[in-house]
Amino acid sequence: MPHDPTRPDTAHRKLCAVARVLAAAGLAVDAYLHAHLAERYDAVSATISQGTLFRIEAAVAALAALLVLVWRRALADAFAWTVAAGGLAALLLYRYVDVGELGPLPNMYEPAWFTDKNIVVAAQVVALVATSLLLLTRRRRRHHA
Repeated sequence: MPHDPTRPDTAHRKLCAVARVLAAAGLAVDAYLHAHLAERYDAVSATISQGTLFRIEAAVAALAALLVLVWRRALADAFAWTVAAGGLAALLLYRYVDVGELGPLPNMYEPAWFTDKNIVVAAQVVALVATSLLLLTRRRRRHHA
């Protein structure tokens, strides 16, 4: 049976659907754990507390999870990728480097691994890989269309 270019690629659509669910799940776990842990970090403060930053991360990750599922546009995928990558970068930076206070941001250096932090890293990596796949396959399909 010859390939019909007007027929949607079912395998590609399924792959994207799975990637969207994985991205949203990773971002939802990120959002939940940051919201759950925020109160514990309210005491780590400069102009703004680490608890407040955790609440902001939770809200932004929840929004990204919703957008990647509902809006299904490159901009939503890029936003979700940025949230996952930025969260992971910040977590790893403050895990390994004592940056000190940065302007209004408190010193968030925490040189330890614990269960919730491990779960957040895994969730952010899942979201990052899934959104990368969405962005790369979108770009590839556009070039081959």
